[in-house]
Amino acid sequence: MKRLLLITTVCAGIFIMACDTQKKEKMAGFEWPQGIKPPVAPVKEHTRIIHNDTVADNYYWLNDYFKKGPDSSAVVKYLEEENAYLDTMMSGTKKLREDLYKEMKGRIKEKDESVPVFKNGYYYYTRTEEGKEYYKYCRKKGSPDAPEEILLDVDELAKGHPYYSATGFNISEDNKLLAFGVDTVSRRQYNIHVKNLETGELFKDVIKETNGGSVWANDNKTLFYTANNPVTLLSEKIKRHTLGTEASADGIVYEEKDPSNYIGVTKTKSGKFIFIVSQATLSSELRFINADEPSASFKIFQPRIKEVLYEAEDLGDKFYIVTNLNAKNFRLMECPLNKTDSNEWKEIIPHRTDVLLQGINVFKDHLVINERKNGLVQLRIRNLSSGDDHYIDFGEPTYYAGLGSNPEFNSNIVRYTYTSLTTPNCVYDYNMNTKEKKLMKQQEVVGGYDPKNYVSERVYATAKDDTQIPISLVYKKGSAKDGTAPLLLYAYGSYGFSTDAAFVSNRLSLLNRGFVFAIAHIRGGQEMGRTWYEDGKLMKKKNTFTDFIDCGQFLIDKKYTSKGHLYAQGGSAGGLLMGAIANMAPNLWNGVIAQVPFVDVVNTMLDASIPLTTNEYDEWGNPNNKDAYDYMKSYSPYENVEKKNYPNILVTTGLHDSQVQYFEPAKWVARLRTMKTDHNILLLHTNMNFGHGGASGRFDYLKDIALIYAFMFSLEGITE
Repeated sequence: MKRLLLITTVCAGIFIMACDTQKKEKMAGFEWPQGIKPPVAPVKEHTRIIHNDTVADNYYWLNDYFKKGPDSSAVVKYLEEENAYLDTMMSGTKKLREDLYKEMKGRIKEKDESVPVFKNGYYYYTRTEEGKEYYKYCRKKGSPDAPEEILLDVDELAKGHPYYSATGFNISEDNKLLAFGVDTVSRRQYNIHVKNLETGELFKDVIKETNGGSVWANDNKTLFYTANNPVTLLSEKIKRHTLGTEASADGIVYEEKDPSNYIGVTKTKSGKFIFIVSQATLSSELRFINADEPSASFKIFQPRIKEVLYEAEDLGDKFYIVTNLNAKNFRLMECPLNKTDSNEWKEIIPHRTDVLLQGINVFKDHLVINERKNGLVQLRIRNLSSGDDHYIDFGEPTYYAGLGSNPEFNSNIVRYTYTSLTTPNCVYDYNMNTKEKKLMKQQEVVGGYDPKNYVSERVYATAKDDTQIPISLVYKKGSAKDGTAPLLLYAYGSYGFSTDAAFVSNRLSLLNRGFVFAIAHIRGGQEMGRTWYEDGKLMKKKNTFTDFIDCGQFLIDKKYTSKGHLYAQGGSAGGLLMGAIANMAPNLWNGVIAQVPFVDVVNTMLDASIPLTTNEYDEWGNPNNKDAYDYMKSYSPYENVEKKNYPNILVTTGLHDSQVQYFEPAKWVARLRTMKTDHNILLLHTNMNFGHGGASGRFDYLKDIALIYAFMFSLEGITE
C-alpha cells in the first residue's frame, strides 16, 4: 500500500512543454515540432486558509473527476488535450519507441515457467505463453511430473478488460477451494471470488470492496478478509464470511478506530493461528485465534504501545516476536503461546546498532533471520536444536538477496532469490543442514547476455552533514569516466523502503547506449538501519532531498557524468523527491522523470477523504498541526514552484490512481507552465485506463518505459 512504486514497471503519463515559438527547436540532433503550443489549464479561484495562512490554489478544480463536481468533464478534456500534445511533441520518436519496445520485449522469455513451490501435497507454479500478457496459475499433485491442473487462466479472465489484476491467491486447507481478488479498474479495490477446484465452477459468493487478500480457517468454509472504505480506500474492518451465504450479512470481527492504521489478516506458517494485524508507521498490534476455531473471538496479543512495532510467528509451543521494543534496529524475542504480553517476552537475538533485523522465516527445525548490514541483506540460518548459526555467502559488492516462497513448514530447504545490477534474478534452494545450495533457475535474457560486459560499483557520497550516502551503479565495461557519459540517477527514500541493487533486463537498452545507471540509497529508506529511515521522515524529510542532490553532485565531481548529461528519476513518494530536487537544484539536472509523483503534499494531507491520507500522518506529519504544516509547505513541490529556470521534465500519472491521485501531477505541471522561465521541455501524459502501477500485462508497461527512454535519448541526441 502507501504511495509506493518499484520502478521496474512504469505508469504511463508524460508532460511536455516546448518554447512558444515559430522557430524549430533543436536539441542535440533531435528536432521538436515547431510552433506547437501546450494546453493551458484554466485558472479558477480557490483559497486555502489554515493557521492564519492564506494560499491561492488556482488549479484546485482539477480534483473534480472523482468528486463528480461541475468540472468533471473539463478535467477529462484537459487531460486528453495534454495527451494529444504529448503525441504531437514526441511524434519524431515514434519509430525509436517502437524499436525500443520490440528490443526490450525481445529480451523477455515469452513462454516461461516458475520454479514449483511445494505446499500441503501439491507443487504450485505459474507459467506464461508466447504472445500472452498474463499468467496461468497451476499445480501438480504429489510430483512435478504429475498431470497439470490449471487453477486460474488470467489471460482468459482478462479478455475485454483494458486492465485486469488478480491477487490474493488462497487455497483452502483441504486443497479444494481457491479464493482470489480481482480489480478491473486499477483502484486497488478488489472483489473476492471463490472457485471450486474440483468442478471448476465459481461460487455465487462475491465479496466486494476489499484489499483482495483473504485467509481460510481450517474448517474449509470460513473466510476472513479486509473490507475497505469505498471512498478513502482505508482498510477499516476485518469480516468473517461463511461460504454459501450472502456477503452483505458477513459479521465484523474487528473494526479499526484509528484512521492512521492499516489492517489486514494473515495465517501463521504452521497453519495453527489466524492473526489480525493493525499497524501504523510507528506502532502495531496483533489479535489472534486458533485457526481450528473460526467462530472464536480474537484475543489481543500485546496492546499497542506508542512507537513500538512487533510481529509474531508460532513454532511448536512458543511464539517468536520481532520487535523494536527498546531496540531501534529490532531484536528477536520469544514467549509461551498462552502468555503473549510483552512482560513475558524473552530475548533470543539482542539489538545491534550496526545490524537491522528485518524479519524471520520459521521452519520446524530451523530459523532463517533476514538482516541488513552496511546496506546489504544477510540471510542467517539457525539450527533450533543445536543453536548453531551461519550466513549464506553471496560474494558481490552490491546485490539483493531475499527469501523466496517458503510455505512448507516441515522442510530443511529454504528458497531464496539473488540478483545484482549485473546478475539476472536467480532462484536457489539451500539445504540448511548440509549448507549445499542448488541453482533452480536463472532469469534468461533472450538474445544473449554476458555479465562480464558490464561493471557494477558501490561508492559513497558525502552529504551536507558529512553522512556517507551509498550509491550503487552499473555501466558498460570500457566506459570512460571523463564526464561525457549520460547518467540516470534513481531513488525512492520514504517509508523505510530499501531500494536494492537488482537486475532489470530493460535497463540494458540504457547501458548499451552509453548510459550509466545509479541508485542513491538516501535517507528515508532503511538501507543503513532504522535511524536511516527516521532521519528522512517527518521534520527531517529534507535530508532525503539534499542527500539525492549531494549524490548527483558527487557523480559529476567523480566524472561519471556532467551537468549537461545528468538525469533524475523517481516515482510516487520518489516523485515527491523529483519535484523537490527540481525546485532546490534545477540547474543540476538535464532531465527529470517524475512518475505518479506525490507533489501536492499539503493539500493532500489536509484532505482526509483522499485515499491513504490519514494512514500517513506518521510519515509526513499532520498539517492540521502548525509546525508540521509549515515544514511541509516549505518543501512541497507544488507550493514551491517559482519564476526561474527548470530542467527538462517528464511527468506521468494514471487517471484511476488510488495512491497518488492524478490531480497532483496535473496541478503541478499547470503551475510549472505559468512560472518556469526557460525553454526546456515539459511533458505530461495521463493514462486514462490505469492507476498507480501502470499497465497490468507482462509487456504493455514496456511502452511506457520506451517513452521515458526516448525522452532522455532525444535530449542526448541518440536517435536509434
